[in-house]
Amino acid sequence: MLKGLDPRLNAEVLYALRAMGHGDTLIIADTNFPSDSIARQTVIGDLLRMDNLTAGQAAEAVLSVLPLDTFVDDFAGRMEIVGNPDEVPAVQMEVQQVIDAAEGTPRPMVSIERFAFYDLAKQAYAVIQTGERRFYGCFMFRKGVIPPDA
Repeated sequence: MLKGLDPRLNAEVLYALRAMGHGDTLIIADTNFPSDSIARQTVIGDLLRMDNLTAGQAAEAVLSVLPLDTFVDDFAGRMEIVGNPDEVPAVQMEVQQVIDAAEGTPRPMVSIERFAFYDLAKQAYAVIQTGERRFYGCFMFRKGVIPPDA
């Protein structure tokens, strides 16, 4: 254990988050997402896991250390529901609340069509598979910067 770090963050996830640079993307995926095959195509090349956590719990842990990009509108995204892209299910509302809390202000996620999300995930820095069993528990986060101390 380390002081000041969320204990839900394992060594592999912390390594990836630290290694990412400004603008790199991270995927947090549910259990139904083709995480392993897509993760093989990412920069890291291996699937990262945060088993036994919901998407909201994983996002909360990740966002305790990962700054979101403030220079772009697509700093975070959610996978759209097929046939109903404007619907926002409970799992996505939970992650939106986590984002708003981490940012200290409401910052709505963009919605990403399912197959466009798969393509985006293949270009990501890393994929983290969670234990989330609810459908459409898949999210993209774009890493921001930490400004120098004044």
